[in-house]
Amino acid sequence: MGYVELEQKIRDKTARVGVVGLGYVGLPLLRAFIRAGFSAIGFDVDETKVQKLNAGQSYIGHIPSQWIREWIEMRRFEATADMGRLNEPDAILICVPTPLNESRDPDLQYIEGTTAAIARVLRPDQLVVLESTTYPGTTREVMLPVLEKTGLKCGQDFFLAFSPEREDPGNPNFSAERIPKVVGGIEPRSTQLAVALYSHAVVQVIPVASAEVAEACKILENTYRAVNIAMVNELKVLFQRLGIDIWEVIDAAKTKPFGFQAFYPGPGLGGHCIPIDPFYLSWLARRHGMTTRFIELAGEINTSMPEYVVRRVIDALNEHGKPLKGSKVCILGMAYKKDVDDPRESPSFALMEMLLAGGAIVTYNDPHIPKLPKMRHFRVPEMTSSELTAEFLASQDCVLIATDHSAYDYDFIVRHAPLVVDTRNATKNVKIGREKIRKA
Repeated sequence: MGYVELEQKIRDKTARVGVVGLGYVGLPLLRAFIRAGFSAIGFDVDETKVQKLNAGQSYIGHIPSQWIREWIEMRRFEATADMGRLNEPDAILICVPTPLNESRDPDLQYIEGTTAAIARVLRPDQLVVLESTTYPGTTREVMLPVLEKTGLKCGQDFFLAFSPEREDPGNPNFSAERIPKVVGGIEPRSTQLAVALYSHAVVQVIPVASAEVAEACKILENTYRAVNIAMVNELKVLFQRLGIDIWEVIDAAKTKPFGFQAFYPGPGLGGHCIPIDPFYLSWLARRHGMTTRFIELAGEINTSMPEYVVRRVIDALNEHGKPLKGSKVCILGMAYKKDVDDPRESPSFALMEMLLAGGAIVTYNDPHIPKLPKMRHFRVPEMTSSELTAEFLASQDCVLIATDHSAYDYDFIVRHAPLVVDTRNATKNVKIGREKIRKA
């Protein structure tokens, strides 16, 4: 079999798709290909995830178990932790984490580990596509040499491309199938095969000149958001001192039908992309003798937001004649965004650490996270979600809204809590008890 035969298998959907990393990106991607008519195999080193999936159970809140059961009933899907089976798929799509290390440099251990696992069983006529967000050059400089050490040649024996994930967890308006995909290969035939594959599963595929362009595209998208969020976060601090409501300012500005896009402040950045990707770019710039001052300043501003929020909590408690030490503070929302169970890089954990360090008695509520998970960069106490009864709210000295989940009854919360610090403008429509609300 060669390029032509693999292209034909992709065209007639007999090519088997493998997805490595069965999380918030990998599972929706599997759904897109299975719905398009492909059979798929999912790979993950977490045996617990594999067992749940093969039993038809989802472990992500906004991904229903019904999806998994349907895939299994159609005999289109199985999950495995056996990386020795990576020679079975015709196309391998990599969706593994790309965190930062302690010095905020790229941590590529998961990409490197997956690449090494693929190399051990790589066979001719496989297409490998990296989807994990990373710096420009990763696919060519990190993955390609390892795969070619097998003696197989890219563009001749196997094919390699980059296509950045664009998943928006919990957003029903943008399922994986409805989001355009950018694709860039190491060489033209790799691009062509990746375009042919994704064209079956997503609404639009945009081929670009190289893997590096595709990698840079993803970094640009998320740096754009990080920089603009930093701007409104900085303005939030300034306007608060001037007695101006930043949320009302943004609502007024977005009535302009051109030249303005609304970005909103918050308690800090969360998720797997926006808090991380700009640091990948600044690290790459340093390697090339440059500094990305604008991007690094944005990172500093966004990283400082949890500290600002805690200061606002302290000020609000002082108004009530209470110090932070010994005060009961309940954090509403540990997920990084509303209506999902995704805690990755959530600023709520930074808030919890700071409040505990200041001597506060901290609890939390999150309808999507019943028990606090272990986190890579935070010391997380053993804690379960507290029930928001009238009595519990009344017993708190301060309720801190960190994530504006739709499930919250904000009228009820404000009515029963003695003090509410709102970082998300979640209480904007609350009419009774507004004197208890402080914006942060």
